[in-house]
Parts: sequence; structure tokens; C-alpha cells
Amino acid sequence: MNPAYVAFEGEHRIGAGDLPEVARAAKQHLDQRKDAAILVFNGRTSALVDIDFRGSVDDVLARLPQPAPARDEEPAPTAPRGPGRPKLGVVAREITLLPRHWDWLAQQKGGASVAIRKLVDEARRASGDKDRTRSAQDAAYRFMTVMAGNRPNYEDAIRALFAHDRRRFATLIADWPADIRDHAIRLAYSDQAD
Repeated sequence: MNPAYVAFEGEHRIGAGDLPEVARAAKQHLDQRKDAAILVFNGRTSALVDIDFRGSVDDVLARLPQPAPARDEEPAPTAPRGPGRPKLGVVAREITLLPRHWDWLAQQKGGASVAIRKLVDEARRASGDKDRTRSAQDAAYRFMTVMAGNRPNYEDAIRALFAHDRRRFATLIADWPADIRDHAIRLAYSDQAD
């Protein structure tokens, strides 16, 4: 399983874990090497995380972005509930359908909202493995583009990644710096057994 956040200084991984832990390691590294260029990545998506490293470690930690709650998590109750329907975190949005779609939805037990939720849940279950594989490939691609875009075999490695050719992918990046290579492999194939 990939850590929540990962920090790199050049080709070396200098920290991994939750955001405060990684920020602390990065700040301590910067305090020792003022010229260091540190990149912090979201460990799941490889999105770069912007951290303001000015001041003390406590200053840096106080300014960290707060993580958004996971979409499937219910927020913790803040007060005792009163009578009525429970708050389910439902967000009203607009969708556009053809009249025949609205006619079909109107005939479904529970109405349009219930039918659409069931359809979405069914589609999520049916495409779950594909979605996880695609997300892993996208995360590896983002990381590799930032950290290895000028490395030998980069383009061929990207082709192998999206062609699902794990053996060729590993062969093409075998000579890359160990921390970059290992993290790219971990990202690309974290959803698969070895």
C-alpha cells in the first residue's frame, strides 16, 4: 500500500507517511541543506502538494493544508440528532436526460433519485478493477513525468505502463535511481498482487 504522502529531494526519497510527518522530514532536510529542492507528492494520486517551508517546523505544520474527508465517509455528528430524516451527505446537482430517460426513471420504485443511485453503484461495482488500474497508471504517469521525464526510456516506459506490460515496464526503468524506480513501480502496480 502506498503511503499517504511522499517527499523527494532530487532522486532520493526523504520521507513518506502522513502529511505532518512528511512535512517535518522535509523541513528538517531543508534546514540542513538550504539549497535542497523538495517535492511532496500525494501518495495516491501523485499530485504535487504545495507546502510553505518558511519559519520553524511548528510554523510549517500549522500552515499545512487540511485533508478533505473521504467521499464515502460520513462526517462525525456534531450535535444530537432531532426528529426527521438523517443527514446522508446528499448533494443536489443537476443532470440532463432525454424525455425517455425521465419517463423510465419515473416508473422505477423509489423514484428517479433512488434509481440513479442504484445505477451508479452498479456501474461502480462493475468497473471497479478497471477504475483502480487506471487510477494507478495515472498516478505513476504523473510521478514519472515530474521525476523521470528526462530519464532514458521514459517514453517507452510510459507506453509499457499503459499497455499493461509490467515486465517491459520494469526492464525499461531498471537503471533509474532506486527511489524513483521503486516508487514508480509501487504506484503503477499497487492494486495488483506480485
